[in-house]
Amino acid sequence: MQLLFEEGGEIRAATVLAQQGETWQAEMPGGKRTKIKARDVLLQFEQPGAAQLLNDATGLAAEVDLDFLWECAPEEEFGFAELASEYFGAGAGVVQQAALMIALQGAPVYFRRKGRGRFTRAPEEQMRAGLAAIERKKQQAMVQAGYEESLKAMQLPEAFRGKELQLLFRPDKNSLEYKALDAACTALAMSPTRLMVAVGGIANARALHEARFLSECFPRGTGFPDLAVPAPPAGLPVADTPAFSIDDVTTTEIDDAFSVQPLADGTVRIGIHIAAPGLAITRGDALDAVARQRLSTVYFPGDKITMLPDAVVDRYTLQEGRLCPALSLYVVIDRATQQVLSAETRAEQVQMAANLRHNLLDDDVTEAALAAGTGTFPFRDELAILWPFACALYDGRQQARIASGLKPETQSRADYSFYLDTQEDGTQRVRIEQRKRGSPLDKIVAELMILANSTWGRMLADAGVPGIYRAQKAWGINRTRMQTYPAPHEGLGVAQYAWSTSPLRRYVDLVNQWQILAVAEHGITAKLVAPFKPKDADLLAAVADFEGTYAAYAEHQSTMEKYWCLRWIQQENRTRMSATVLKEGMVRFDEIPLLTRVPELAQAGRGTQVMLEIMGSDEIGLDLSVRVLEVCAGGDAAALDNAALDELEQEMAEGDPLAAEDIETPAETPESRSGTADVATDAFPEDVPEAASKAAPTASGGADDTAPPAA
Repeated sequence: MQLLFEEGGEIRAATVLAQQGETWQAEMPGGKRTKIKARDVLLQFEQPGAAQLLNDATGLAAEVDLDFLWECAPEEEFGFAELASEYFGAGAGVVQQAALMIALQGAPVYFRRKGRGRFTRAPEEQMRAGLAAIERKKQQAMVQAGYEESLKAMQLPEAFRGKELQLLFRPDKNSLEYKALDAACTALAMSPTRLMVAVGGIANARALHEARFLSECFPRGTGFPDLAVPAPPAGLPVADTPAFSIDDVTTTEIDDAFSVQPLADGTVRIGIHIAAPGLAITRGDALDAVARQRLSTVYFPGDKITMLPDAVVDRYTLQEGRLCPALSLYVVIDRATQQVLSAETRAEQVQMAANLRHNLLDDDVTEAALAAGTGTFPFRDELAILWPFACALYDGRQQARIASGLKPETQSRADYSFYLDTQEDGTQRVRIEQRKRGSPLDKIVAELMILANSTWGRMLADAGVPGIYRAQKAWGINRTRMQTYPAPHEGLGVAQYAWSTSPLRRYVDLVNQWQILAVAEHGITAKLVAPFKPKDADLLAAVADFEGTYAAYAEHQSTMEKYWCLRWIQQENRTRMSATVLKEGMVRFDEIPLLTRVPELAQAGRGTQVMLEIMGSDEIGLDLSVRVLEVCAGGDAAALDNAALDELEQEMAEGDPLAAEDIETPAETPESRSGTADVATDAFPEDVPEAASKAAPTASGGADDTAPPAA
């Protein structure tokens, strides 16, 4: 005997082997044996066999006219055998009955199940709506298939235009376009980003990396609302001595300057003047909301996204020939001992006499020239006074580092600047230029910035006014952190360190400037009137938001520098390049700030010089394929000395994108790098002379002012 039964929503047939009460032991056509309960049995028959029945019934079910079947069905509930007699005629056999059961089971739009083998026909309105939905899905499937075929043929479907970025970074996974893209990627074994570049939806790898960043960090675009530029308060006193700044030749955002005034008693008063947008922007106003949202200027080769509108930056930058509002720190020093005798902070206007450019002066402003008082460079006498003071500050910091168990800072490594030069045909060529650390101008700016940040940090602490500090332990995981109370920064060798010298480009510095201005004006009562009071929740939130946002900005800068390093290799047709082994197969190229991992060199000693053959690069994945051609000696032959290697390895281990900002130096390009772009593992500079954190516009007229070297 044969049985037609339902199991798991499927219609099946089997041959009975034995019966035990209400249960049959049966064998399926494939040989599988099963137990069938009587309640699941739809038909019992002798002929044809189970396999033959299913085959014939399935074929016949496909021929059933469902519209006519629906017309034939009664209004009330019915069984499949009853409807088979109506549809096929009174003599409907087992095959016809089974076929109708299969047809009813497979047509939920037409018929509703009411039990095993029992159905009712769907209301006409619902049936018509269901059929329309099926037809719509068929049409959508055809459209999706067309999209998929176009993508497989490396052609961008017209419907994709204008949706490319959304499909990659914020897709509606139920859309036809996304489904087609996903199916095409699976068929081609390609990622969506690679396929979109291949079909021309994204122009190139550079556009892809930039679009990804903008989608994540600036989903509403990078423009500013139409905001008025506030004027500084009237009646600010004018500084006695003109000031000068030291920056890169292309810098337009200038946020620090210096003045030197010999006093009658033989001492010297040194002024450190910081651009003061905090005099006009107030907590809670429209510009504060903009700055609070962005938290920092974003720098990357060839461009920048400013924290504040250009008009505001232009109004408060320390431009030569103008009387500029500034927050000034004056220190009186003894020239014989280089000791600070007194310090004073005031808000004032400073006459900017000149914007010096270190690119034009580095060859002239040497240690020998400053010591001898020779040379014809501008502000020679002032720089000759600042130089020994900067050296004394540096020496004091190194002693503090040694006391914390650290080695003295090294100046062995180079900083790198990326310049994009636009050609006549509109294409861009990248220039990557090295600049040795530790020039006199570098040291002067770095040490005076550290002095200002540490002095103002102490001033806030003494007044009981909260600020945002950078603290660092000499050793340990996560040793560098931001917090709202003072603590030593052992890496810099100072008792406390509050970012305060870049308020045009970092929200943390703007917040600290507000707090410093309150202390300068109100003294011991400042904590009652300062914009942020102790334990202010908004201040704590700003710290948390800044760290996450700034890390994302630094990661994008690192990504774009990796990209431009790979472009430089291709542009210069470099097939062989020298590199220095760091550790565990990680090498650093000698000419460009790029790291890559070479498994063949996993056992090579630190400092080993190698010659690598460039096998290929991937600008989308930011990968570089190399092969070792030659291994040279390490030790004295290494491009980096042991101290520099120690420093770089510590940076790689720390991985802190903010650390490089802890010291400032003359503004270089926003692409200035104290560290390296790592095509395998992100490596961020630890706390290096802050010169590397300040930057200016690219040669192509792109980004300008200070840049966070991020890797």
